[in-house]
Amino acid sequence: MLPMITEFINYGQQTIRAARYIGQGFMITLSHANRLPVTIQYPYEKLITPERFRGRIHFEFDKCIACEVCVRVCPIDLPVVDWKLETDIRKKRLLNYSIDFGICIFCGNCVEYCPTNCLSMTEEYELSTYDRHELNYNQIALGRLPMSVIDDYTIRTVSNLLQINNE
Repeated sequence: MLPMITEFINYGQQTIRAARYIGQGFMITLSHANRLPVTIQYPYEKLITPERFRGRIHFEFDKCIACEVCVRVCPIDLPVVDWKLETDIRKKRLLNYSIDFGICIFCGNCVEYCPTNCLSMTEEYELSTYDRHELNYNQIALGRLPMSVIDDYTIRTVSNLLQINNE
């Protein structure tokens, strides 16, 4: 008889504990129910990217000295640097520089360790294409500066999520 009473007490405690957990989950659900939605209509509204956002890499061909530091610090050896040694002046001459953004992990090591600051991160994040070979950027495509989100008059910029809630 005693084991049956202890089992009944344990069953009651487990029932109360389960009801408390269900009540806690329901309270969390109710606290989220009275919040306004935070939806951004993407093609027409864009968030302003943070100052240190790591987007597409910008490359300045004239500043590069072909030292290949960017290749050595890249965790996946991604940048392709083609150069030729000029024997008369004993310096490297850069022939071609390319990065495949289909493989790039946007870690920013190449930008951080570049001794001449010829690499920089931009705020461009719209790199989607239908063909992955279009993501292989050469020095001409890397040298193109993207249009800033703030300067684009066709897009409504949203600088903070609090502004969305107030509308």
